Amino acid sequence: MKKIFLTASVLMLGFVIAFSQSPMHLLTLEKSIEIAKKKSYTMLQLEQDLKIAEYNLKAATNRLKTHIDLSFTLPEYTETVRQYEDSLGISYYPVKQLNYSTNLAINQPLPTDGNIYIRGVAMGLDDLNTDIRSANLNTRIGFTQPLDAFYGYNNIRSSLKRSQLAYEQSSKSLKRAELNLVYQVSSAYYNLLSLQKSTDIAKLDLERQTEAYEISQNKYKAGLIREVDALQMEVDLAEAQNNYDIAILNQESAVNSFKDLLGISLQESISLSDELKYKIVMIDTDKAVQLALKNRSEIKEQEIQIELQKLSLKQQKAQGMIKSNINAYFEKVGVSQQDLNANYLDSFNNSYNNLTSRPANFGVGFTISIPILDWGENRAMVRASESRLKQTNLRKTEIEREIETEVKNLVAGVGSSLKRLQLLEKNVSVAEKSFEITLSRFSDGDIDSQSLALERNRLNTAYTSHLRAYINYQLALADLMRKTLYDFQNDIGVE
Repeated sequence: MKKIFLTASVLMLGFVIAFSQSPMHLLTLEKSIEIAKKKSYTMLQLEQDLKIAEYNLKAATNRLKTHIDLSFTLPEYTETVRQYEDSLGISYYPVKQLNYSTNLAINQPLPTDGNIYIRGVAMGLDDLNTDIRSANLNTRIGFTQPLDAFYGYNNIRSSLKRSQLAYEQSSKSLKRAELNLVYQVSSAYYNLLSLQKSTDIAKLDLERQTEAYEISQNKYKAGLIREVDALQMEVDLAEAQNNYDIAILNQESAVNSFKDLLGISLQESISLSDELKYKIVMIDTDKAVQLALKNRSEIKEQEIQIELQKLSLKQQKAQGMIKSNINAYFEKVGVSQQDLNANYLDSFNNSYNNLTSRPANFGVGFTISIPILDWGENRAMVRASESRLKQTNLRKTEIEREIETEVKNLVAGVGSSLKRLQLLEKNVSVAEKSFEITLSRFSDGDIDSQSLALERNRLNTAYTSHLRAYINYQLALADLMRKTLYDFQNDIGVE
């Protein structure tokens, strides 16, 4: 037995040294969740998805603002052979040109899916074969408006709406992932806490069994108990020592897994607060169900899908409608041709003079497109879109019913876990007093080692059951918070 105690001492010494090589960090559940949110790969990915949706929404909003584009050709030289065909046949001639231009375009989209635009072009062309320099000035103001945007499908508004829905969906997905992460960290935290407390229980059991072993040895030497009882106590002590060593190894393995989940270095030393404190939380089932139906992202996502299906249905219906469009423009053009040796500035001055004296160009047009026969293709596509919309509505109703059932069961589970925890607290107190009495009776010789071992097992079972009930109660509250987006312990929302 001295060898056994020596081995245990060496193991414990090594364990303490390993933990004392770096500063010990005491983690609470809140701090663990905070660390996981900052370092979780899943959260980082979803945060980027949210940023993408945010930028897409910003782009869709800015698409309604005035856009200005300026382009230059400085210059472009062309040397090639072109084909000329007339009644006499086909001939070829060489082309050598130097082209330079500036193009300014101002475009203002309209909420009605139309747009107003202004375009200005200044272009010069040197024909090196004929030694002629041409200049061209062109300014146009135009307007386009698809009339079917008023009674059919508006692309600009629909694109903006889709971007808004995509952003909202990404936001909800991020919140749901965050709550899932909170529950995952809570589960891992309480699992580690359970193993940490199990180690404490195993250590306490080892201390009690060591005391019982020493009593049995003294009684055996005094001839008060049989040798078999003394040997049984020795076996029980070895078993308690083995259980304690296994508990230490299990705890160390769980610590490494917990570090990996939080994304912290495996070389850091951590410990959890071992105070099994809890709040007595009384939950109104109807309130919990209402909060879940109001806050759950699954319902929000279905509502977003319904809106998207409505947009798709409207777009599909527009495919079979009469389409019409109004176009109008007002344009001033000025041209000039001079010898290649002429000054560039003179060429553009002549073009400007021509622009001011030349009558303006203008045009107004109304176009209409009427679908005559598609053999019911678009009607079938519309019916398919309507069925998808009904399917999404049915799925939303089904999810609401599933959530209501789920939350009611969770509330009942929280209440049941609380009652069991309170009952097992009393059970632990009774088991501790019973063991103290049994140990005293064993010391007095009133009972044998088997009775003491039975009482010790009963105490260990009481400790373990109480710990399990505490973990179940805390996880039930964490799960309810995840499923309702409401913290019932602090009576606040988590959005």
